[in-house]
Amino acid sequence: MTRLDTTLSVLSVPRSADLAALTLRLGLGAVFLAHALAKPLVFTMPGTAAFFAASGFPGWTAYPVFLAELLGGLALLAGFRTRLVALALLPVMAGALLVHLPNGWMFSGQGGGWEYVAFLMIALGAQALLGDGAFALGRRQRG
Repeated sequence: MTRLDTTLSVLSVPRSADLAALTLRLGLGAVFLAHALAKPLVFTMPGTAAFFAASGFPGWTAYPVFLAELLGGLALLAGFRTRLVALALLPVMAGALLVHLPNGWMFSGQGGGWEYVAFLMIALGAQALLGDGAFALGRRQRG
């Protein structure tokens, strides 16, 4: 491979699969960042802790969940350790699934149903399988 070929391959347009992984990664990152920021900015952290306690979890777990969503969302947006972050967020979503499971299927129902949480879990699994995608900090160049 010549120096020109190497330069052109680095400058080439990302493949559609890489763009799809990027799109999913950015969407998931935005959702997790929004969910994290809603805790202190909308519900307050004491209010979030009270909700966790009312849902059967220790109130203090609101704080590590907030951090997981915040740091996980930022990592996904940046494309940093995408596979690991997607897998690490699955237990957080499993906890959310337990909260929403008794409320029925539709998330628009009273108390929010479980379909949105289940979809996020499937999307995280897909992201873990796909990896970083284009324009990621953790991206390795194909050679």
